[in-house]
Amino acid sequence: MNNLVSIITPSYKAKKFIDKTIESVLAQTYQNWEMIIVDDFSSDNSNEIIEKYLQKDNRIKLIKLNRNSGAAISRNRAIEEAQGQYIAFLDSDDLWKPQKLEKQIKFMQQKDCALSYTQYETINEQGEKINRTKKTPTKVSYSDLLKSDHIGCLTAIYDTKKIGKVYMPIMDRRQDYALWLKILKKIDFAYGLEERLASYRMLKDSLSSNKWKLVEYNFYLFRDEEKFSRLKSSYYVSWNITIKILQICQNKFQSFREYLNKKF
Repeated sequence: MNNLVSIITPSYKAKKFIDKTIESVLAQTYQNWEMIIVDDFSSDNSNEIIEKYLQKDNRIKLIKLNRNSGAAISRNRAIEEAQGQYIAFLDSDDLWKPQKLEKQIKFMQQKDCALSYTQYETINEQGEKINRTKKTPTKVSYSDLLKSDHIGCLTAIYDTKKIGKVYMPIMDRRQDYALWLKILKKIDFAYGLEERLASYRMLKDSLSSNKWKLVEYNFYLFRDEEKFSRLKSSYYVSWNITIKILQICQNKFQSFREYLNKKF
């Protein structure tokens, strides 16, 4: 359906946050969407929570897998079922700002682009902001993205009319990063909207909280998915580490400047 957005949400033991995630979709000012939630064989009561929303709004759909298969397979199952022109991603513990879809779809139409992303903030398990906005470049190419994954999964949207349905590689981790690289082999650039339109929830056991594991999975991505040599894979891992350190230093410097401004 033209301009319909298909929201892809994998769910696994998501009872703690799934209601808040769904509510952030229901609150969207852009209402032409469907939300496809794929339960990855959860053992908690998250499906009972989701099913209450199914009764309230028929745009929300639930697919139940008969065995635990991982986020990549869950997302790809949802993409298979998607009817929308636009494919958007939102995990079961993250949130969107109310104007996220409205602003981003308008941005994509104005830019005539196939893949877009936005800035986002990081929150803790209680929903409190724990650092400043994740800033992103206005556009990235395939070679740019190899050096640093600038695209937050919860912010990404791609246009199936331009590139067809593109599925995530079947990997344990970093399948979203691999997807953006896959798409950027088809197009010249992905474009970023310089506005904070989503909230990424940092969980204690998340990959993002374990920097060394993140480095390891990036290496496997470059070596196994991009088919780079060990040396070339290490080269791009080094770029990822360097850019991350620079971003951390920049954030700390900005925090210090703000502290001085308030103090004096």
